[in-house]
Amino acid sequence: MDNQHPQPAILIQNQYIKDLSMEIPHAPQIFKKLQQNAPKVNVEVNIEAQKLEEEKTFNILLNIRVNGDVEEEKAFILELSYGAVVSLNIKPEHEEPVLMIEVPHMIFPFARQIVSSTMANAGLPPLMLNPIDFMAMYNARKAKEAQKQ
Repeated sequence: MDNQHPQPAILIQNQYIKDLSMEIPHAPQIFKKLQQNAPKVNVEVNIEAQKLEEEKTFNILLNIRVNGDVEEEKAFILELSYGAVVSLNIKPEHEEPVLMIEVPHMIFPFARQIVSSTMANAGLPPLMLNPIDFMAMYNARKAKEAQKQ
């Protein structure tokens, strides 16, 4: 019997905050408005995948931008670029969907916690990002690419 353990299909080697920015341009006056009105929140998410020098090793960046407006005034801007270095032990034809769907799905809870705690630490109302359908994002991107061709 072979004593070697089988390699996992997806191995997350590292997770890290590449960039985190929190801005409250109209503090402290905006806090009074936030007590009276909930902010209109806009969330943008995109994913970047980059092959690293090591074979079958990739860097994935989950980029999240959260904007909040209250009474037509910018309440806050939060930008997070959360990364993961992953090794894959899968067939090459499966790499792209795994990198753009599965890995973001695996690291999203950590990014969501960072967004939530950053908002709280900034003195802002709590914000828990809704789960993201990374498969729908991937399919929409592929459809857009197909349209361009």
